[in-house]
This record gives sequence, C-alpha cells and structure tokens, in this order.
Amino acid sequence: MKNKKSHLKSHLKLLTCAVAVGLCTQASAGLNLYDQDETTFSTDGLINTFYVNSQIDDIDNTLDRSQSRVKMGFLPNYIGFNFKKQVDDLKLGARSSFWVSVNDANTNLTSTGIDVRQFYGTVDGEWGQILIGKDFSLFGRSNILGDELLLGYGQVGTDGLVDGQGVSFGNIGTGYLYPFPNAQITYRTPTSNGFQLALGLMDPSKSSAGSEESAPRLEAELTFATQLSENVPLKAWISGMAQSSDSGTADVDSSGVAYGVNVKVSGLSLTASGFSASGVGTAGLANLVTSDSADVDGYLVQASYTMGNERLVASYGENSGGTTAAANDLDAQNTAVAWFHTVNNNLKLVAEYDRTESDARETDTVALGAVLTW
Repeated sequence: MKNKKSHLKSHLKLLTCAVAVGLCTQASAGLNLYDQDETTFSTDGLINTFYVNSQIDDIDNTLDRSQSRVKMGFLPNYIGFNFKKQVDDLKLGARSSFWVSVNDANTNLTSTGIDVRQFYGTVDGEWGQILIGKDFSLFGRSNILGDELLLGYGQVGTDGLVDGQGVSFGNIGTGYLYPFPNAQITYRTPTSNGFQLALGLMDPSKSSAGSEESAPRLEAELTFATQLSENVPLKAWISGMAQSSDSGTADVDSSGVAYGVNVKVSGLSLTASGFSASGVGTAGLANLVTSDSADVDGYLVQASYTMGNERLVASYGENSGGTTAAANDLDAQNTAVAWFHTVNNNLKLVAEYDRTESDARETDTVALGAVLTW
C-alpha cells in the first residue's frame, strides 16, 4: 500500500505544477480596448479564490488530518488578450493567455510562475480556419469544457493536490483526462448542418528523454449541435488521438477516444461523457507517455438546474486504470454537489462539497469561494 501511495503521490505532485486546468479557449472578448479600421484588441480574465477544508482519511491512517487552505479552485487565475483584423477575404486573429497561482507563499515564498497556456494565431476564410501555435489539445477537450464544475473546485484526492501550490483537479482523474496545451497546427471546417470537424498535428509526447517520434501526434474532434425542439438544444461530440514513441528498448503506442452529449430542457442541463485510452499518464498526455498496456477508462455524469441567479449541480465521475502496467488499480471516484449564485455578470459565489475516494484514501472537501470574470 505504501509503495502504491508513494507512486501516485509523486506522479500527481509533478503533474500539479503543470496540469492545473484552465479552459477559456477561443474566449470571447470581455473588454474591448481598441476597435477601429476593422481591427480589434480586447482582454478577458478570471480571478477566483476559495476557503477550503479537507477531511482526509487514509486507509492505513498514516496521514489522517483536517487541512484548511485559502487557494484557487479548478481554474487558475489568468488574463488573456485577443486580436482580430479583417484583411480582404481573410480574418486574422491571435490569442495569448497567462495563468498564475495565488497560493504559493506557504511553500515557495513568492515564486509564482507565469504559465503561458495559449499563444496562437488563426486565419479564417470561407473554407474554415487554420490555427498555429500553442492551445489546448483536441482529445477530451469538450469533455472538460462541458464540466458543470468548471468554475468550482473539484477533487483533491492526493497530498499533492491538498497541500501543493497549484489548483485542485476538477474531475481530472475522476471522469476525464486533461487536454494539455500543446504546440499544434489545427484545421477546423466551417459548420455544416450542425457538424464541425477539427484535425490537428500535435507536437508528440515522449516516452524517454531520447525517444524517437517519427510522426506528430494526430488528434481530431467532431462536434454536432442542433435544436431538438424550441428551447431544447443538444450538443454531442467525439474526439480521438494516436501517436507512437520509440524509446530504443520499447515502442509505446498511445491512443484514445473521448465522447459526450449534453441536452438542455428549460433550466435543466444533463451531461454524460466518457473516454478510453492507453499509453497515457494519470492526467493525460504530458511530456511523457507510459507503457501502452497502461489502460485507463472513465466517465462523468452531471445534472444542473438554473433558476434565476441560482444554479445547482450534482456530479459523479470515476476513472479506472493507472499510470503504468503495474499500477492499473489506481481507481478514483468523485461525488460532488455545488451551488453557484450569480451576483452580476462579472461575479459568482460558489459553495461546493466533494467526496473523493481511491484505493489509498477518502477525502471530504468543502469549498466556499468567489469567481470574478471580465
């Protein structure tokens, strides 16, 4: 048990520094700074902070404790900048976003790093769009974008998430994998009859420092949106990825598929999503892939109801599988309920309870916070 826990703890502590979710890709501008001569420049951003208390019950009782924190939630704090310019029949665009932690003083003094998760340009025409640069990957992208707890807190089932200076994990590891920001060349078709296809060449992940990747990672996402009837919108999606890495001693073939559907009826929103992958880590494809026999599957089901300024959320998700062929029993589940109160268009208050269970421990977390956006 101790070796298993140590393996999971060390893996996720490394991931926490780089993973901490934030997804406002293709964000619409929050505040226009310039708009003249068919050229616009705008900014958007998010600041969130939570008071958090986690009650930790280790299976072997070695790290039982009650831990209070003041920290950010599932999304890091960020500021983004957007550029658009019409040139003849082409619309040129660009986005950069910079993500920071607010809870670093108790571990590394004032060592807050700036994490550049988006820095890309776009060219749009009647034929679709080309994106070049760094953006979130396609595989599993809509699974995480559709999470009803995106502006909330989520699971903190390991020491690295409870005690570290990074974010919580939302439902990463308990329902989906993380679509890591990645250097890419991606083409998106125009939307036709509700369908849109995205095809991307991604900078491949490595299985060792000197491993060979003779081809980029291929990723794709197909989305579909329609109205089942008046005021009953439906969205469905499926995405996938594939890549190979040769470490010299072993070939690692990574692949995966993710899918989901969301339907809204009046104030009720129902979402079901899932995925299946091999050759990936606990959180997804980062800078290191694992044995292609390391299979992982997961699903997430959620319901929310919005009435006026109030939104109530119920959520359950789980992952089955692990980071290596010898650790496929690192299963985890997260059950959550949350209340979001909209004060105005820029400010939300959040109250959330999460119960995260794994082979190593059970963690009960209460999070109370505020989210400011522009």
